[in-house]
Amino acid sequence: MPSPFPGMDPYIEQPELWPDFHNDLASEIRAQLNRLIQPRYVARLTPYVTYEVVEISEVRGIRPDVGVWGRQPSGQPQSGVAAITPAPAESAVPLEIPLELSRVEIRTVGTQQLVAAIEILSPVNKRPGHDAYLDYQRKRRDLLHSAAHLIEIDLLRGGERPPLERPVPPSPYYVVLSRADHRPRVEVWPIQLTERLPVLPVPLLEPDPDVPLDLGGAVASVYERGAYASQIDYRQPPPPPLLSSEETRWLDELLREKR
Repeated sequence: MPSPFPGMDPYIEQPELWPDFHNDLASEIRAQLNRLIQPRYVARLTPYVTYEVVEISEVRGIRPDVGVWGRQPSGQPQSGVAAITPAPAESAVPLEIPLELSRVEIRTVGTQQLVAAIEILSPVNKRPGHDAYLDYQRKRRDLLHSAAHLIEIDLLRGGERPPLERPVPPSPYYVVLSRADHRPRVEVWPIQLTERLPVLPVPLLEPDPDVPLDLGGAVASVYERGAYASQIDYRQPPPPPLLSSEETRWLDELLREKR
């Protein structure tokens, strides 16, 4: 079943859905490009591991490292033994969950020269203070100082976006293309929730022309292949951040039949 949204579906930002969507979108982008760029180039996935911090209030089935063996307490403190003071409060500790994601790289066949990097931003890439945020800023800086093109695809409404020198129209989604031979100038696609996702140019090496990347087609294919329609409850509001009043009215009208 296709998504009810014309472009990006904000419900896919749910933490339990995003990693699966992210990696399948990278695979779909690779497949699209490999139909167009061979035999001189090849698109491939480059996996990387980061972590997500989650708070778990109750965890069952975890064995302690140290076992204490003895008889069950009788219920009354033994003579001469101090009584245990019950903890007056409970809380939770943050746990780090490994997260494997992928980026897409276009390389030349044979020499393996990096021609273009396509980064799909993840929530941890946009979370200041997280190690993955700092790692991505360093990776981005290195790419912007290299001879490779960089395409950043941001399909997440939340978080802090990578910096740009000049302001661009406000929008929930963005794509930024930095051509190696045009820096520091970049091309930006601001995308509204109500809009279709664009067909993007993917630059290669001179004199080869750009090849098209149908981002909307890729997202639609991933949505149907991943059976997200059966996993999303459209009767509930989308995950944070909150929509504007105009976006909320539009969404209510769009999803009226599903609620």
